[in-house]
Amino acid sequence: MPGPGPHLMYALGTGQALTSVSNGRFGPHHCLTYALNAFFGPDLGSFSEWLASTLGLGQTFASYVEHLVHHPFYYVLVLGLPLSLLYSCVSKVLIRRGFLDSVSGVPLTRRQCLLLVSAGSLTHFFLDHLFEENGHSSMYTWILSTGWWESRAPVNPDAVIVVGCLCTCLISGFIYINRVKPLKSIRKQSNESMRLILFIASLYCLWCASQIYLVNPRRAPVGEEADLGVLVFLGIYFFLPHALCIMSMNPKDYVGMGEQLPL
Repeated sequence: MPGPGPHLMYALGTGQALTSVSNGRFGPHHCLTYALNAFFGPDLGSFSEWLASTLGLGQTFASYVEHLVHHPFYYVLVLGLPLSLLYSCVSKVLIRRGFLDSVSGVPLTRRQCLLLVSAGSLTHFFLDHLFEENGHSSMYTWILSTGWWESRAPVNPDAVIVVGCLCTCLISGFIYINRVKPLKSIRKQSNESMRLILFIASLYCLWCASQIYLVNPRRAPVGEEADLGVLVFLGIYFFLPHALCIMSMNPKDYVGMGEQLPL
């Protein structure tokens, strides 16, 4: 599975991209909290197991902790709140002592830290699921299982019609939402476009799932492609953590106003 380098570089690189496009609303404190949880967060259990075995302590309990914490969602449920309190306090200390710039001049709130802890956990498993266990992880195996690998996939006319209609609706709807018109709101258009994408993606997944799990015998929903697994995986482990990072950004009014806000 990926080591410390890839986890840190991927998270910090993503954080720097968000810092650039957000004009500092996603600052160094966001980047550091996000990267630490993407790198070391869910591996706290593995570290505790290694430490217990090295020191000859209760390895059974440490192994239980490892299985409980090394999980994209259990990590947040078990450690999310205490870690958000910790990171929020550390953020205040770093600003007061001038160790780490925050651009806005204000520390991270507990809510922001919880969002970043959650995003970091999902990002950690984005890499783990793809590059661990010699390509035979349970998640990666499930993704491939949603494809058709028995023989050359049959071309079903109804599949062509359904997939073609969904893709046409997605493109046509996007063009309609973003058509040229006076006094258009970029935020409103973006929100409407996102709702459209989520709606079409949901219908697409329902179509694929119905052909794989409801129809007997199973049919190829989109040729040999593993579209259901790919969409679910990217939705949970790629788009969701980035959305959580965006939700953790400082409000626009905070930028440059830090000296007016108490720590």
